Amino acid sequence: MSEMNVDLVLPDAASAPDDDSVPDRLQDLVIDSEDVGGFLGELAVFSAAAVSQAVGVPVHCGITLSRRRRTATVAGSTPEARLIDEIQQAYGDGPCLEAMRSRATVHVPDTSTEERWKEYCTVIAARGHMSALCVPLELDEGAAAALNFFAPQAGVYDEATIRNCELYASQAERSLRLAVRIGVKQQHADDLQDAMQSRTVIDLASGIIMGQNRCTQEEAFQILKKASSTRNQKLREVAESLVQSVAKQAPVAHFEP
Repeated sequence: MSEMNVDLVLPDAASAPDDDSVPDRLQDLVIDSEDVGGFLGELAVFSAAAVSQAVGVPVHCGITLSRRRRTATVAGSTPEARLIDEIQQAYGDGPCLEAMRSRATVHVPDTSTEERWKEYCTVIAARGHMSALCVPLELDEGAAAALNFFAPQAGVYDEATIRNCELYASQAERSLRLAVRIGVKQQHADDLQDAMQSRTVIDLASGIIMGQNRCTQEEAFQILKKASSTRNQKLREVAESLVQSVAKQAPVAHFEP
């Protein structure tokens, strides 16, 4: 079995890679991806191609990303790779989740005889995935991820391959860390825009109530709050309903994003 070169590019690349090829390609993936989920999908495809070339058999790559107060994000190089990780999520434990918890690489040489996570390993062995290698990625506090490689033969990953997969992961994690940070900033921006839009429609509804009831803005706001509580609806929904009933169309925020 050949030792993996962490500077491998995708198999169909025309030219030999230089020392910066992997970081450059990973950086391109971040730039070209619309969001974190998109980046994870592209990273899974890139990683599967590199490891497949190194070990000489087709490898599936799944990636699991866990962030505070968010459900886990699962991506895969193929639909099957994604399914393997989703099955693990359903069981609530497995080599990938263990790698994320322990922050240590987990190697399953033969899933058909593995005693740890026996039920999960039996399932994926029956699907033809006979060995697994799960490498954790070091991210910012509150986030964890792992690269999960599944091969159709037992004993595919030797010590040299594992070491080089870990070196590759150390390069991939920098790009994923950047993608997550960009995603967090974008989410904050989206949350701020939503808050501004909510404030706008609430102000419009308050103005309508002020005109109808000849009351102050505070009194109008309290009327809205009471209606929200009575109807068991969000304040924004009550405000939108009122504005729509008056304007006969959806309210439009009076600012440009």
